[in-house]
Amino acid sequence: SDGSIRLHQMTSECPVMQWNDSTNGQPIVALQWALTRPAVFFALDASSNIYIWDLLENDLMPVAKETIPSEKVVAMALLGEPEKANGLLGIMLAKESGQIDVQYVKKKWASP
Repeated sequence: SDGSIRLHQMTSECPVMQWNDSTNGQPIVALQWALTRPAVFFALDASSNIYIWDLLENDLMPVAKETIPSEKVVAMALLGEPEKANGLLGIMLAKESGQIDVQYVKKKWASP
């Protein structure tokens, strides 16, 4: 609810990494690992901002932030085929009106 993200190892209750206030205090609505690149995850906050984290590039802060200005985004899901080497990764965004947008992610954050 405060924008903090914690990365845990399954064998420990203490986080391996913790990022406080990663969304400037906005609650996180959704968070999901990239299906095609294990070091990348995406976070959606309550203000319709999508944060892209690539832990191989920078483990202190997101490498990119994208604001969806047209309408509030209420849910996010990633789609891709990890078993294929093409590195295609998409983000499905559900908006408050019920509209669903599908956008493709840049290769640098999608390729294995």
